[in-house]
Amino acid sequence: MKPTVRLFWKFFGWGLLAFFLLIFLANLGLFGKMPSLNELQNPSILQASEVYAIDGTLMGKYYTERGNRSNVKYRDLSRHAIDALIATEDERFYSHSGIDFKSTLRAVVTMGSEGGGSTITQQLAKALLAQGSRNKAWRVIEKLKEWIIAVKLEKNLTKEEIITLYLNAVPFGNNIYGIRNASRTFFQKEPDRLNIEEAALLIGMLKGNSIYNPVRNPKAALDRRNVVIGQMEVNNKITSEKTAQLKALPIQLNYKKMDENTGYAPYFREILKEEIKEALKGLTNPEGEPYSIYNDGLKIYTTINVQLQQYAEEALAMHMSQLQKNVNNRNSIKSGKIWIGKESILERAMKESDRWRNLEEDGWSEKEIRASFKEPVRMKVFAWNLRRETDTMMTPLDSIKYHRQMEQASFMAMDPVTGEIRAWVGGIHFKTYKYDHVNIKTKRQVGSTIKPLLYTQAVEERGFTPETELPNEPQYFEGNGWVPASKECKGGAGSMSAALAFSKNCASAYIMKQIGAQQFAEFMGRLNIPTPIGPYPSVALGSCDLSLFEMMWAYTIFSGRGFSTKPFAISRIEDRNGNVIKRFDFSANRKEVISESTAFTMVRMMQGVVDVGTAAGMRSRVGAAEMGGKTGTTNENADAWFLGFTPQILAGAWVGFDDQFIRNEGEASRMARPICEYFFGKALANSRTGLEREARFVVPAEMGNSMNSADILLSDLELRPGAEGEDMGVGSEEDYKIETVPYIGPESTPVREEDSKPVQLPKKDTLLKNETDPSHHTPASAKKEEKKKGLLNRILKKNE
Repeated sequence: MKPTVRLFWKFFGWGLLAFFLLIFLANLGLFGKMPSLNELQNPSILQASEVYAIDGTLMGKYYTERGNRSNVKYRDLSRHAIDALIATEDERFYSHSGIDFKSTLRAVVTMGSEGGGSTITQQLAKALLAQGSRNKAWRVIEKLKEWIIAVKLEKNLTKEEIITLYLNAVPFGNNIYGIRNASRTFFQKEPDRLNIEEAALLIGMLKGNSIYNPVRNPKAALDRRNVVIGQMEVNNKITSEKTAQLKALPIQLNYKKMDENTGYAPYFREILKEEIKEALKGLTNPEGEPYSIYNDGLKIYTTINVQLQQYAEEALAMHMSQLQKNVNNRNSIKSGKIWIGKESILERAMKESDRWRNLEEDGWSEKEIRASFKEPVRMKVFAWNLRRETDTMMTPLDSIKYHRQMEQASFMAMDPVTGEIRAWVGGIHFKTYKYDHVNIKTKRQVGSTIKPLLYTQAVEERGFTPETELPNEPQYFEGNGWVPASKECKGGAGSMSAALAFSKNCASAYIMKQIGAQQFAEFMGRLNIPTPIGPYPSVALGSCDLSLFEMMWAYTIFSGRGFSTKPFAISRIEDRNGNVIKRFDFSANRKEVISESTAFTMVRMMQGVVDVGTAAGMRSRVGAAEMGGKTGTTNENADAWFLGFTPQILAGAWVGFDDQFIRNEGEASRMARPICEYFFGKALANSRTGLEREARFVVPAEMGNSMNSADILLSDLELRPGAEGEDMGVGSEEDYKIETVPYIGPESTPVREEDSKPVQLPKKDTLLKNETDPSHHTPASAKKEEKKKGLLNRILKKNE
């Protein structure tokens, strides 16, 4: 044998040995973990977690981009999509065993100029492994891993299962995964209803989902679609006449991007993610890994009532749309004077915008970027209508001003006894404004909503009663010097009930002086709310900053019969198989802070607010037998609050601007109260919510009939208060009615049930005959269930 021939065979032998050694090492996981057979047969093991309401309604899902697949079965695939896929991507699909050596050799010889050599099965392996490195050396390793997985797939799945897995897994661009999502996005139809040209368009995108995207590049997409149609003719799937007819057709789309915000209570679901992660700390899934809310298919059961959530969103939208009209009509807003001297705010907003970052990444200079913010462009902006958006032409800088001039609001409702959260609305529109104003981390000055808590301590520890007379005069605090403004102390003395009903500031200062600022700070600490309150006399009027979440927590002591109860939202968490991972018990969140009799006394006094006080007539308008509440307005009307409750439900609302130099125009009785009033009116009128109009507070046994009347009796003098409190009601009951406005509707939208059901592909030996559509012709040779033989199979056999 000639030396050159010997050398050739030596190199060939060592090369072949190295090749099989690489395959062996790759199969062992040396170049990255290889998925198990179970993961390959059941790719839904990477499955979105689902959030459910208290009645079992699906509220939404948590998923990564690759996890947001909506799977279909083989019988639900269009015959045209399958024919187009095989004709274009893998003509010998039904005859090979995962690797088409003929195509692979052709690709090597022609350096890919006549197409790649990957089979559909290899492409599926690539999709399941999420591979595609740009490093050529590493890409060779990835190719070997794909070969291994492709052979495993062919040995353990039918051709129909492989096709199904492939079309459920592949990306179509714009974070669209799977043919069902693609079909819905581009044509608004299910994949079994795709016609030939539609199927060809989608299959054509698989070669390059950005280059051949029909929205971005319609000409390239049309050319690629026609190539696919031509391949279908070559493979005898359609006639030449049909081919000519189809190629002449233009692309007809019904494009609508699937909304990532779809579902109920989007603000709540966003906040819930952190609570879930905290709850799952230290727990591991069956693979020994920490649970992932994006991939482990968890089922999170919450306390949200979907009907109450809808009412909450309606209430906020109906009221805020009207308030915004008033804001837009202000001279300072229309003229733009509101932004004079606020250039630093606009500067920061520009530099934090996506537009600035994107242009910077594209290599634009700062001067060019700044100039672009002053050029009018076509855009969509938030608007108070059914779609929550409108098309307009404005400069990017003006759009920043426009969106920051939107008045914000938040709302929360809960069971005051158990702490179960029933509704959560963190802002006016989640898609546009992600900042959550209910969140415990979002703190604003609370104003007069603090007063009932101050009065509570006076009743509990100082023996005050609703009839206790309180002086209405300035109070001087030694060592501090703070006194309420003298204009707030007009009028004579009055009872404690009247002082609370009409939010008399000087009376509250008097109570603070009797209790002591340090003692009140300690009392607030006993309520268990996380934010500490400073020992300052001005806290009597609500100078402290707390979140709506914390204020709701504090107010549970009234309907909760003296118990402070932390709001909570999760009842239990299950794994993908329905096994309970964690269950939540509300009793651990309760702490007795005051006596039941003090709580009942405060409930009775706070009914004065919604009967004759700063929210006059509210109780009668919503139809509640018994109810309490409190308004709150802060300095210069920066914040407006209302918290109200019946024996069964506690609700609170906040209204204000994120940029606090823009002020509310009006007190809390007209700014925040209407949101709660609309909610209570709708909730109490619908028996399906489980709330009763006639529900009454339980009278403590030791109190007998001493305060059994629901009516708060005030003297004629007390019914005609002076104009002191910042949030005091003035005028007749008619002034407090909610204005009738056009219906806008809630932000939440239902989740399509079929999107939530993960498809578990049947094992090969359990595949039913009716799983395969008879119209999907499969060669007889491909239907054989016998194991495929081959060298690679024998190498991999021990791992199966």
